[in-house]
Parts: sequence; C-alpha cells; structure tokens
Amino acid sequence: MDRVRSAFNSLIQSERYSRFTLQRAEDGETHIEVKLSEDGSEESREEGQAEGSPRFRPEPRRHSRRHLCYLAIGFLLILLTGYLVGYVSHRKPWVKPVTCDKETQTGEDELEGTSEDVEPPPEPQLDWKSITQLLTQKLTSQNFEKTLRDFNVSRRLAGSEEDTALANRIFRGFQNLDMDPWTDIHYVQLQTPDSKRPNRITFGSEAFEPTGYLAYSATGSVQGTLVYGNYGRREDLDFLQHSNIDLNGCVLLLRCGKISFAEQVNNAATKGAAAVLIYPDPADYKYISETVLYGHVHMGSGDPYTPGFPSFNHTQFPPTRSSGLPNIPAQTITAIMASTLLQKIGGPEPDASSGFKGDFQSNSYRLGGTKNITVEVNNVLVNKELHNVFGVIKGFTDPDRYIVLGAQRDAWVNGYARAAVGTSVLMELAKAVHEMVENDGFRPRRSLVFASWSAGDFGSVGATEWLEAYMSSIDKRVFTYISLDGVVMGRGSFMASASPMLYSLIESTMKEVGSPFDSGSLYDVMAKKDWEANVMRPMTLDDPAYPFLAFAGIPSISFHFISPNAEYYPYYGTILDNADHLDYQTNYRTSEMVAVAAQFAGQMAVRLVHDHMLRLDVSRYSGIILKAVSTVYKRINQLVQSGRLTNVSPNWLSQARGSFHRAAGGINTDIINTDLSDKEAVRILNDRIMRVEHALLSPYVSPIETPYRHLLLGRGPHTLASIAETTDMEQLRIQLALATWNLQGCANSMVGDIWDIDNEI
Repeated sequence: MDRVRSAFNSLIQSERYSRFTLQRAEDGETHIEVKLSEDGSEESREEGQAEGSPRFRPEPRRHSRRHLCYLAIGFLLILLTGYLVGYVSHRKPWVKPVTCDKETQTGEDELEGTSEDVEPPPEPQLDWKSITQLLTQKLTSQNFEKTLRDFNVSRRLAGSEEDTALANRIFRGFQNLDMDPWTDIHYVQLQTPDSKRPNRITFGSEAFEPTGYLAYSATGSVQGTLVYGNYGRREDLDFLQHSNIDLNGCVLLLRCGKISFAEQVNNAATKGAAAVLIYPDPADYKYISETVLYGHVHMGSGDPYTPGFPSFNHTQFPPTRSSGLPNIPAQTITAIMASTLLQKIGGPEPDASSGFKGDFQSNSYRLGGTKNITVEVNNVLVNKELHNVFGVIKGFTDPDRYIVLGAQRDAWVNGYARAAVGTSVLMELAKAVHEMVENDGFRPRRSLVFASWSAGDFGSVGATEWLEAYMSSIDKRVFTYISLDGVVMGRGSFMASASPMLYSLIESTMKEVGSPFDSGSLYDVMAKKDWEANVMRPMTLDDPAYPFLAFAGIPSISFHFISPNAEYYPYYGTILDNADHLDYQTNYRTSEMVAVAAQFAGQMAVRLVHDHMLRLDVSRYSGIILKAVSTVYKRINQLVQSGRLTNVSPNWLSQARGSFHRAAGGINTDIINTDLSDKEAVRILNDRIMRVEHALLSPYVSPIETPYRHLLLGRGPHTLASIAETTDMEQLRIQLALATWNLQGCANSMVGDIWDIDNEI
C-alpha cells in the first residue's frame, strides 16, 4: 500500500497547474499573473500575455508504466473493500426454520430470546355449500310463525295511519340490524270512494250501491244496453261482434280473471263500450256471493298524475295524465248482484263451445244487448303521503353494485297473503343475512338492499315513484330485483315470471332448494321433461316486478307457490285475504311454505352478491330475439310480396340480431378467458352484462305515452310484437327502423372496446 500511495502522490505532484490572477496596476492597467505549479523551475510575469493560454499548453510529462499499474491496483483494492463492507452491512437476517415439533420450537425460541413476527393468514371465505346451509338453518318455519303473527294486522290501506305505523316498525327493525335505514317519501294522488255520494247501479227496478270499487276509474253517470262479455279478452269481444252484438255505447258485464282489471276496461273502451261492471263468477271464485272486490284500472304503474317523473314534496307540475288512465267508468259488483243482472239481461244465448258460461246454475248467461242500465261512479282523488323504507347490507368488494329485494306492506283490507307474507320474508331475510355477515364470516361482494313499498295495491305506486326519482343512478347500479309479493298462495305447484337473463339462475336454485311438496329438490318435482314450460310464465302488466323490468330495464323476478292447476290466488283484493284462508290453501302448512319461499329468494340473492361473475345469462336472450325477429321478418316479406310495402328490407333487423348474438358470445368467451381473481377485469365484464337489459329499452318513446319501453317485453308500438301486427305501413317503416337501431345499440353496448364493435347495418 505504501508503494501505491507513493506512486499516487508522485502522479498528482507531477502535474503542472496554472493559476491566473487578475491584478490592477497603479496606473490603472490590468495585468495577468501566471504562476506555474511547484514543479516549474521558474515563475514569469508578463503584461498582456500568459503562458498556458488556450492557444498553447505545455505538453504533460510522460509517466512510467509502473506508476499507472500501481494506480490501477489501488482502485481495484478500494472497490473490493467497498463491496465487502456493503455485503456485511446489508446481508439478510437468518430466519429460523418452521417446525411442527412444539417442544423443539419452544426451545429454539428461548435460545433466540424473541421469535419472528408472522403476518396472519387471510380470513377464510365460506364456500357455497356452507352459505346455503347457514341460510337454511336461519330461515325456519318456527321463526316465520312468530313473524307472520307480528305482521298480521287488520287494516293497512296505503297512506293510512296503520300503513305509516308499519313503515316505522320496519324502519326500527332495520335499525336494530345496523342496516343504516332511510325513507323515501312521496305525495301522490290515490282514488277512493266518496263517502257522501256512493257509487250506484240501476237496472230496471233493481238498484245497487256496491262497497267495493276500482281505483282510477273515470267518474260520472252513463247509460247503455247491458251486454255480457265473459272475461273481456279481445277474443271474447270479437266473439260478441261476430254474434251481431253492438258494443258501441254498451255497458259490459265481465267476470274477473284471466287478465287484469285494467286490461278488461281498456279492451272494452277500445271496442266503444261506455262503462264496465266486473264480478267474481262462482266458476272461478268459490266463496260467498256477497264478497266485494277491490282493484285498480290504470294501464300502468305509479301515480298516474305524474307519469314519468316522481311525486316529491307536493311539487306542482303542469296538469298531466297517464295515457293508461281509462276514459270510461268501471265498477266492481258482487256475485249476487251479477246473478240478478244475468237473470234479466235478455238477448241470444252463446254457443256451448264459446266458453262464455260460468257457474250460476239458475242463469243462462245470455249475451244481452236489449235492455238499458245506468252506472254512476263518484270516486274522488285524495292526496296521500307514502313512505318507502329501505335498509342495506353493504358489499365488501363492490358496495356500489346491489340487488333489491322488495315487498309491498299495504292492502285494501287485511292483505295477509298479499302483504303480510312478503313483509315477513323481507324482514327474516334481512335478519338472516345480517347474522351471516356479523357472526358467520359471510362476505358478500356486492350489496343487498331491502325495500318495503307502499301503495302496491294501487299499481306499484311506491316502487314506481322510487324508480322514476332515481332512474339516472339506479340503472347503473341495480342489477336485479326480486319481488317478494305473493310468494305463497297455496301448496302443490310453483311458477315464476322473470327476465330471460335470470332463467339459468332460477334453474340452478330450484335444484338446490328442497321441495315442500315431496322428497327431492324443487327442480326434481317441477321439472319433469321441460322445466321452463312447467314453471315459467310471461310477466303480466299487474306483476309487481314488471315496472322494474319493462320500465327501468332491471332484470327482475317474481315467483309463487300456488295450489295445483290454479293460475291466481282467489282472495286477492277481498276481505277474505286472511290467515285462515291461506292456511286452507296450503293445507295448514303456511309457515313451512313461507320458509321454503324465503330460502328460494335468499339463495338467489346471496348467489348474485357472492360470485365473482354476475349470474346473469346474456345468451338466454338470443333465442327469444331470434323468434321475435323471425316473426317480423316473415311479416315484412309478406307485405313486400303483396306490394303493400316497398323499399324496406327485413335484412337490417336480421343483421342487428346477428350483432347481438355475436356480442353475447363475445361476453361468454371473455368470461372463460378472464382471470376471476382480477377484480378490475371482473368488474368490467360485470358492467358489460349489466348494460344488456337497460339497453333493450327503447330511447325513442315517451314515458308518458309508453312507459314500458322494453323492446321485447314492453307494451306499445315500439315492440317487435307490435311491429309484426301493425297494419299501418308508414308506422311500420318508422318503428322497424327504430327497433333495428335499438337492437343494434344493445349489441354495441355489450362490446368491451369501441374498436371491437360489429356494426354491419
């Protein structure tokens, strides 16, 4: 090292350095002083010039090779020393190996003095089998026996003190479950009978003042010939016209069933009838003849005087009426009143094959058309304050994506099957899921919202007002609605109505829920050869889930346990909807049936918030769209060949259908190829799935005129079914173009990236 240091010093001392000093002389001139390094033999000073200027530098002295070699060795030694110091100071600490021998491990810990801190393992997630077992254990018939008694009240009319008291009770129940409850208040117009001027019917010497009524009927007094029209379906009224019965200005006597009150009145008005009377025929309703009926005749949902927008804070909007409000009076009467009318109606008898005859043994069910009757309806509009109540169990991964489980709590009178059962299921499900999260380690990825609606009997008023109020955010976050209304109406059969996207989930849930009718699963008992044909039904206008599906574009489901060979619950809208009659329909196993219904709804809901991927099957729509497009395709070809339609090609719509089919296949392919542990990738895929139902809503129709905007499942001239039936060629051209782009736009919304859009039109 001494030799290296000596060589290094000699190298530095051997260099010649110049130092320039500017000095000011006494005479004011500036001189440059140049001093050479200590090796220099002389120092020189000249004015104005300096040795070592940029134009001339003395050549550095040559060094010996030995000095350079010593210098290189010195640098290497310094680098080696630095490396050794760094290695020693930054080496990894020794980690004691893990052993399963407790004695050995304890001894080593004592020798070391302290043990290394180990990060705790992640909390284990419950598997699906454990989740379903927990849900079944918590939703028992014993729990429902008490809950059903608690919610069995004698009066619960929408907007009444009893309805508000129930809302407050549900709110407190959600509070006790730490569900951060909130309320949604609306001020709506409901129609009720006038206590001072009762509704009245006069037929010859007979006069009746029925106590039941139909909300949102037109008011006034009309007179016309009395005509019997069976159920008031289109085919029934067509039969009357073919039988030379004049329907213009008549009063139609109809028996309830098959279709809703609103559809019956709408069909009658379309044929020119002046008023409608509706009664329960003994062939369809096996109860006492004095039983009165309640219902509504609005061909829509929500407050019909604020169509398309919410009724908030007594806000005064310009006078607006829903297009679904009838322009003719409508009134319900009892069976005994109808029997009196049928005995004196006169006119021809219907054919035996017509299906017009009911079960009045003393009546011939003549068609009428010969005698006048007067109908006077004096219903009045009243302002009511409605309270919707909500509670939420928030998700752990995507809390801003949620399903909604809802039940109406109001009814005309007792409303046991209509309201008490659904509210009981709602509260027990909320309690069960809350306990699973708090005590059993269940961690839902997405949120569950529990909703109690008011004014359901007036046409899903509370639920629809909520949809109208928050549509801009609901359609981006709510991915499924599960209706709990009327889930138990009997025992022996099972039926459901739903968006096609939920069919696969319904099928798998049926396979997991035990049947209350027999051994095995619900699927084993009901499926037989074709489970869809045996279980699924089209969703009707008066279905409480229909506004969510056809108005808001949210995949929805309603389901019912019902008596064998029955299509409906006979006591809805009557004072007979009580615990005794439901017990009779279920063979006195109501609480057991309600528990199974809760398990079915609960498993569907939990599956939707538990899985990485949403259990919504987009491909289920492909077959339905193909069938609807094929019908339109054939119709257009027929019109083109007949010369009634020119310069229109059905290929445009067919190509849009192809785009939808490819987009649905693309989603399924991307699901297969996606790493489901990648949260962001899964969220993107789920968002694409969530767009489908809403994208099938037509953006070209008014919510006032056509609230049910769904291209396939809605109602109005924009639907594919209506396009296939229209006789107006100009209307067909317009609606075909709009429907084509509606379907193509839905396909585009399903594509992941804009550069992948397949737009062949």
